[in-house]
Amino acid sequence: MYSHPQQGKSPETVELRKRVGVWLQTLREARGLSQRQLAVALGIDYYTFISQVESGRGRIPPDRYAAWAGALGVELKPFVRVLMRHYDPMTYECLFDDLDSALPGFESLKVGRQ
Repeated sequence: MYSHPQQGKSPETVELRKRVGVWLQTLREARGLSQRQLAVALGIDYYTFISQVESGRGRIPPDRYAAWAGALGVELKPFVRVLMRHYDPMTYECLFDDLDSALPGFESLKVGRQ
């Protein structure tokens, strides 16, 4: 049965969210930010939300993509592409699969075909 990748808890969805969570943690740590500091920069009341996203138990809401990209010091469009690749891989593949080579540094996040 089809499971919506943004809402489901299938093993594939969990693995994709964990993988992108590790990537987000790496970006945060490269900026020298703690989870609490990132939460403050994003205007989030509870730093535990950062932990949930980084562990794959949560996801960044689309209306907050620009704030996260800014706080992590990365360009918005490539950032959103990586998130989409993991949060909604079917849509990503339809839009960008032939453009993967344009994302240097993101090869380690390659998602298998569904």
